[in-house]
Amino acid sequence: MFELVIVFICLACGGILKGATGAGAPILAIPAMAAFHDVRFAIVIMTVPNLVTNVMQAWQNRKHHLRASFLVPFLVSAAVGVVLGTWALVGLDSRTLSLVVALAVLLYLVLRVTKANWQLSAPLAARLAAPFGFVSGVVQGSAGISAPVSLSFLNAMQLDRLTFMNTVSLLFVTFVTVQLPALAFTGVLTFGGFLLSCAALLPMLLGMSFGTFISRTVSRAAFDRLIMLLLAGLAAKMLWDVLIYVR
Repeated sequence: MFELVIVFICLACGGILKGATGAGAPILAIPAMAAFHDVRFAIVIMTVPNLVTNVMQAWQNRKHHLRASFLVPFLVSAAVGVVLGTWALVGLDSRTLSLVVALAVLLYLVLRVTKANWQLSAPLAARLAAPFGFVSGVVQGSAGISAPVSLSFLNAMQLDRLTFMNTVSLLFVTFVTVQLPALAFTGVLTFGGFLLSCAALLPMLLGMSFGTFISRTVSRAAFDRLIMLLLAGLAAKMLWDVLIYVR
């Protein structure tokens, strides 16, 4: 029962982040669940909530999409990358996966703290769409967290908020659409796991509603600091677990 409560809280927190910012649910929910279970479990649980919430968000912002010349290579290469990442997820041991997730979280935090404001012109972003999409897919498939690559890349494009949300949503819909059958084929996703993932949609949606409310009442800076502290604690716990295992 205690473990179910922990999972519920982790998913709700991921939903709060997504509701408040429009992106980032996996960067919080995946390491939170992985800290108490394992990375494979966390990725399985997030599949249905990721799919449903991002389909909703993509539809809501459907008029604010980027050109096909960018989206097609970006999403196709992301689909290829997530297949390779899922293969790594199956082949690597749980401690290595935890280390990958912890390092991805730390990289995300470093990018946020340093406030890297690198900018990309539209022509350069189009040329980089395929390689960044591919790397995002590999990281997402193996660790469940593509934010250090995908969100940093999209932020550098200086997109307006609705276009950013639409592009992020389409990317995650692509990730899950490809990864669901890949996880099922490899045996990582069982029928029981799929049912748990469906049930996980409830706390995610509740969290998103609360996150939308928070975005109107709490300053973005204060909310960001709280999330970053929480992520730093989760990354530290996962690294500690890995080091204890090595010893």
